[in-house]
Amino acid sequence: MTTETIVLTGVGLYMATMMLIGFYASRGKQSLTDFVVAGRKMPLWLCSVSIFATWFGSGIMMGATTAAYEGDTILMIGEPFGSGVALLLSGLFFARLYRRTRRLTWPEFFEARYGRFAGAFGAIADIAAGIIWLGGMLFTFGVLLESLAGVPMAIGVFGGLLVIVAYTMIGGMWAVALTDFIQMAVFVVGLLILLFVVLDDAGGWSAVVAQLPEHSFRMMPLEHTMSNWMQHIHVWLALGLAGVAASSVIQRALSARSERVAQNSFYIAAFGYITIGVVPLMLGFAAAVTMPSLENPNAVLTDLAVIHLHPVLVAVFVGAIVSAGMSSSDSILLSASSIVSTNLLPLVNKQPSDKLRLQVVRFSIPVCALLATYVAFNADRAVQVIIDSTAVLLAAVIVPFIFCFWWPKANRTGALAAIGFGVGGWVTASFLESTYPPDLIGFCVSLLAMVVVTLLTQTFDPPRPLTDYDGSPLELKDRFGRLGLRLRASADD
Repeated sequence: MTTETIVLTGVGLYMATMMLIGFYASRGKQSLTDFVVAGRKMPLWLCSVSIFATWFGSGIMMGATTAAYEGDTILMIGEPFGSGVALLLSGLFFARLYRRTRRLTWPEFFEARYGRFAGAFGAIADIAAGIIWLGGMLFTFGVLLESLAGVPMAIGVFGGLLVIVAYTMIGGMWAVALTDFIQMAVFVVGLLILLFVVLDDAGGWSAVVAQLPEHSFRMMPLEHTMSNWMQHIHVWLALGLAGVAASSVIQRALSARSERVAQNSFYIAAFGYITIGVVPLMLGFAAAVTMPSLENPNAVLTDLAVIHLHPVLVAVFVGAIVSAGMSSSDSILLSASSIVSTNLLPLVNKQPSDKLRLQVVRFSIPVCALLATYVAFNADRAVQVIIDSTAVLLAAVIVPFIFCFWWPKANRTGALAAIGFGVGGWVTASFLESTYPPDLIGFCVSLLAMVVVTLLTQTFDPPRPLTDYDGSPLELKDRFGRLGLRLRASADD
């Protein structure tokens, strides 16, 4: 049996398993809350694993490996360190309040404090970011099957997407979370097996490090120019700050059994993300030393697997990459579709029934998936696509998002100014082909506009309180996520 046959057989069995989990999760009657946020009953072990698996997509596995192989320091900062910071910040400053609101999506926070237009903008921006992010995941999936199994990229993308769409439509959040658990186990095992074998064949990690360029691990700009510093700051803000507003992970906090579960799940996920996230970087460095002249750097991770692993282990490793891609893709599809149903549907039907909203969630999933395929077929590098997906969030959303929770004076006029000026700064900088990242310029303009306009309009536009699902003002005390995990599990966990 050839390697290609083994890989395809393994992928086929894996896909069938995911479908079975989807059917298992769909047992019994599903309400809108069950489908979107797992009935708000997700325990600590499942919530933390699901956050980690959602964030740790195939983009970091293959994209970060490629970045390390090519010596692209900026992209290596973004993954895993920038994204890991986003998870830590979410646990420290937002997770408890997310869960306390008992809402279904984060644009509802915008609508409660800033009005319908801001809520609709936040919804559209997040859907767009999610679709672009998903496109990067699908690109990776296509490259994988094309390089290892000889399957044309189009067939790999649509075949994998069909399975993801099917089990997500069937089981909702429970299906996504349960498959995340299986997927995490597979890709962690697959990554560690490949790392052990590659380093053993290369003579150990010390032998690899000895042959790397001097500044391979540098986290600061080598040349202290304004342009270099702006590039580094941009990556930290794009993934470490704007990533806080990613609905796919916020939805996990909304699904948690309690505030403490939501908070601690982010801490566990952040630790796991940064710890496991350095493995692709190590593999990329090892590949740069042992096979420095690859024609297609995007396939460096799969080339390592083919060269160093037995065909059966290659199939296991392919399952790992497939797992990483699916764990992110299903989460993005569910969160984007939930936003369509919760935040955009009321714009055309003012009082939709829960039955109609559930139907809209389900049937928005394949629509969002098809839009993501366009991005996938026009992508060049997975990590760059992920960074690009956060552009609108950084330029126009993250400032009013943070102030929504942490600035009592934040009002509708200030938020709309932040959105409008942020988009304007971003578009103008792009049009003028600025040497600095356009979305970073948009972020600075958005921050300035939010602060100035808010302070000038307090008299005629008094701030609205942040409210919970029932419309009652949210209790804001004890909202800071204290560091530290209890060794003994509590009833809330």
